[in-house]
Amino acid sequence: KPLTVEAASVELRSLTDDTQAVGSLRSRRGVMLRPEISGRITQLNFTDGQRVRKGQTLVQFDDQLPLAQVQQSLAELSIAQANQSRNQELVAQNFVSQRSLDESAANLQVAQAKLALAKVTAARLKIVAPFDGIVGIRQVNVGDYLKDGADVVNLEDIDAVFVDFRLPERFQSRVRRGQTAMVDIDALPGRRYAAQIQAIDPLIDANGRSVGVRGCIDNRQLQLRPGMFARVNAVFEVRKDARMIPEEAIVPQGGKQYVIKLLDDPSVTATSAPSHKVTQRVEVKVGLRSPGWVEILAGLLAGDTVITSGQQRVQQDGTRVAVVDAAGAARPPVAGSSAAGIPGSTISAALAGPNPCGALAASITRSAPRSALLAAPLLLMPLSSPSNPG
Repeated sequence: KPLTVEAASVELRSLTDDTQAVGSLRSRRGVMLRPEISGRITQLNFTDGQRVRKGQTLVQFDDQLPLAQVQQSLAELSIAQANQSRNQELVAQNFVSQRSLDESAANLQVAQAKLALAKVTAARLKIVAPFDGIVGIRQVNVGDYLKDGADVVNLEDIDAVFVDFRLPERFQSRVRRGQTAMVDIDALPGRRYAAQIQAIDPLIDANGRSVGVRGCIDNRQLQLRPGMFARVNAVFEVRKDARMIPEEAIVPQGGKQYVIKLLDDPSVTATSAPSHKVTQRVEVKVGLRSPGWVEILAGLLAGDTVITSGQQRVQQDGTRVAVVDAAGAARPPVAGSSAAGIPGSTISAALAGPNPCGALAASITRSAPRSALLAAPLLLMPLSSPSNPG
């Protein structure tokens, strides 16, 4: 009587080669605005949380004295220019010596330098925005006297935000600029963001044996804030047609991996005993693993059938077996399966206009558990989706 076994076929599935990490969000550009010289504030030309433009004057200090010094320097320059012009004419007529002309030329240069210094000093009595961004909460008021270097207000450019995280050093040869990382934010449940890897630290941290990685997220909707905690799923590769079998089909022995493959039994006909098979032990080369599944790199082809339960009773090749439940019970989706089966998950279209990160970065709304979405490489698809016409 044939042995009864359970079996499953080699399936072609999408498989994601990835790893998880944690990190923090940072502004693409951020600066604490501080005065270069001491002075008293006369104007604050912004409100807390306001968007400002590059070159916009944000803080004006009392500049009456520096402006008066500019006027004084202008007058002194005018006198020096007149003296220089007069001495040039007198030297030509031999009425004064060449030394007098040289002295007037030197005085002219001194006057020009004093004017330039006065203008620079006056210009430094205001703080302008160095780039487009959003100001934070100011720490000063009109009338405050500030010393040079005192904190005034922070300015953040968050149209794009960086996500900084670290990966174990074994991944340093696999992470590349331009790869995609999917980011979950604990403070924003139900959203997922695509980050484009933009920089990899050339140094390995000697203490933690890890490498720093920076990704960029399109944040023109201003949903993300610097300092947020991020959970990062770094995607190295997506294999669309990986050969996958249930992990219980693997039989390790002597440092190698085997499966018991099922072949048609030549002693019976397909109509008389379609579930009767004969066994053949096959060595396989395994690749990536995911919960409940393992990738087969060599040894099996798509559609081959392997035993998943009852291998211990098969002692030799050619053993006759009867397959029960050949189709297999319903199994959980393998990591890398399509997101189409996740109820309620939708992909939001990319924003119109140039992306501040240089590539489309879509966010994904979902109602399914995070564990289910982490297993879906087709979530990378919105990176090439068309712009939202609205």
